[in-house]
Parts: sequence; C-alpha cells; structure tokens
Amino acid sequence: MRFFGHHHHHAFARHGHDQHGHDHHERGFGRHGMRRGGRGGRFFDQGDLRLVIMAMLAEQPRHGYELIKEIEDRLGGAYSPSPGVVYPTLTLLEELGYATVSQDGGPKKLYTATAEGLAYLEQNKATVDGLFERINNAGSGRDFAPRIMRAMGNVKMALRLRLSQGSLTSEQVDAMAAALDAAALAIERS
Repeated sequence: MRFFGHHHHHAFARHGHDQHGHDHHERGFGRHGMRRGGRGGRFFDQGDLRLVIMAMLAEQPRHGYELIKEIEDRLGGAYSPSPGVVYPTLTLLEELGYATVSQDGGPKKLYTATAEGLAYLEQNKATVDGLFERINNAGSGRDFAPRIMRAMGNVKMALRLRLSQGSLTSEQVDAMAAALDAAALAIERS
C-alpha cells in the first residue's frame, strides 16, 4: 500500500536530493507498512513534503515549528514530520528561490512563498491537490492505518523506555502484562 506514489523529477543535487530531485530523507509507505522517521513513521513519498510545505507557505507565511504542528494537526496526529526533515526542506526552498526568510523580531525565521514558489506550485497543482486530498482523508479518520501505526509505536516506545529503566518487580510485570492483555482483548472485540 503506497500512500504517495508520485515522483517529481527536477535537477536538484543538494540536501540529499539526487540528480532527479528525489529527496532521500522522505519516503512513503512500503509494502510492509510504515517506515521509520518522524512520529509514527514516514508518511510522504519522495519530494511530496516539499510540495506540502510550499502549499502551506502559499496560504500564509509560517515558522518551521508551525509547519510541523499544522501537518500533524491536518493528519489528526497520525504523523508529525521531524525538524530534521522540515528545516532542510525549508532551506532548500529558500535556495531554489521558492521561499524567502525573514527574522520575526527574534531568533525565529518566518518563511514566505515567492512568485517562483507559487509558479512551482501551479506546475504541480494536480499532485498538490492529490496530496491534500490524501491528507484530508487521513486526518478525517477515513484512513485509520496511520493512527493505528502511531498507537502501536507509542506502546512499543513506552515498553522500551520502561524496560530500559532497570529491573521490574513481579507486581510491575503483572500490571504491564495485564494492561497489554486488556488492550489485546479490547482490539479483538472491536
């Protein structure tokens, strides 16, 4: 199951992009489910996050952290891109002339779409429309797989963190096993 199967071919050889413009920091779903990255796994296919960010900048100027939060909100919490993907993408958009940066009265950078960036969006309108349709579907609950994958990741991380804190008492082991058994039973009955 691939969420975002569109590939964009541009000649950018910066920031992890190959000669075809494929961004190797972003990947979509593979046959076996979500891949790692961000909260809940990588959600976007190669180059798609760049288009999503550009479209959001066209709506209004934004800070990087606002973009992260907005994407997470639109996806109903199912995915949140990591700063390690968003900020290099913003830098690339600036270098390409698609966005400008200004200081917003402090250390925060405010990104704004340029005329070139708007033209880039127009050239990719069908892809952008498809991306936002998929985002809206995922965020509205019609596509439940990302939320389930996120919840599974939360359980896995909670277990890892707790088990890394040292030895457990018999009571703690029993409580954790009971919580997991109760969750499994609730899932079977749903």
